[in-house]
Amino acid sequence: MKRRARLHVTIIGGGKVGSVLGRLLVENGERVVCVVSRTAVSAHAAGRFIRCRTTTTDVSSMPVSTNLVFIATPHGAVRDVARSLAGIEWMNFRGMAVCHASGMLTAEALDPVRKRGATVFSFHPLQTFPREFAPSMIVPTARGIYYGVDGPPAGLRMARRLARSLDGHVVEIPPEKREFYHAACVVASNHLATMLSVLESMYAVISGNERGFYRVFKPIITTTLRNIERTSPAKALSGPVARGGIDTVARHLAEVARYTPAILSYYCAVTLETVRLAIAKGSITPAQGEQLSIMIQEFLNTSSISEKTR
Repeated sequence: MKRRARLHVTIIGGGKVGSVLGRLLVENGERVVCVVSRTAVSAHAAGRFIRCRTTTTDVSSMPVSTNLVFIATPHGAVRDVARSLAGIEWMNFRGMAVCHASGMLTAEALDPVRKRGATVFSFHPLQTFPREFAPSMIVPTARGIYYGVDGPPAGLRMARRLARSLDGHVVEIPPEKREFYHAACVVASNHLATMLSVLESMYAVISGNERGFYRVFKPIITTTLRNIERTSPAKALSGPVARGGIDTVARHLAEVARYTPAILSYYCAVTLETVRLAIAKGSITPAQGEQLSIMIQEFLNTSSISEKTR
């Protein structure tokens, strides 16, 4: 069996994404030949973590052996980087691939290098890379993830090749739905963090201390996630909305308004969406769902009017 040629990767962007994915590539037998970053300090730090000795702040200094350029900058800089790369007159882009890690941008952002002959594709890691976490803490969670990709056929083939080198998988995103896909990623991570922050504030009212909220609620959270994995969100849904318990829901709204009025709008919005899910589940009828929805909306409207007249 013929052994595939190793990737020789230049990473542009010394932040968490470039550092973590670069480290995984090296651990899995690929070569990171250069790290380019905005400052020498960040380039050196990323290179040290990735185990790459060649670092620079100048894209034109990347080695000629590079056969994959991975742009891991913030999405607002991707087009500028692509133009800078395309401006390197001596660089032979034929036989080279260039990708970016932005969730918002398609492969079209790399048109300047595509016109020079490069194979291009987008390659967005479907994972969270918190700024407050050291790269070493993120590496284990970056294994086996999905990457949102688009590009021409050759680009998609290269995206699959790169994903395999990262122990990952690809999900093809239609270019016209790229920003919608990114919004879905926000729901998966950012909105989940927001929901748990709301839970944290409610626990603080109950216990007088927000510390330890996750330990208390972890069993019900993890069991719900496991049930969703085994079946679906609709089938995993339980609770008063799923039972059509309008009196219970009304009492909950009143207590939320009493103790944590700042989250009432959020609570009502999510409860309304839960009504829609309960209808899809078939545990309540559309008529029951309409009754619940009207009650929730009227409660929110009344509470808003009361708040404005205080």
